[in-house]
Amino acid sequence: MHDTVWFEIQGIPSVSIASEEFVSAAQAQAQALGMDARRCFVRHPIQDRTDEEMRALADEVVDQVVSALTHS
Repeated sequence: MHDTVWFEIQGIPSVSIASEEFVSAAQAQAQALGMDARRCFVRHPIQDRTDEEMRALADEVVDQVVSALTHS
């Protein structure tokens, strides 16, 4: 969340991507940082996923990420 806010302050459109486990934490961080930063979430867990599984997770959210970057 911190990086996303920093990039946004610099004028660089950004989206945080995390696993669904961190929805509440991301909301709390966005509020604490004073910016409703854009974010998307993938299925949890991710730590033990293979490269192929990670690509599949990315494929599931790519449209959400593009939408978040291109719509205010």
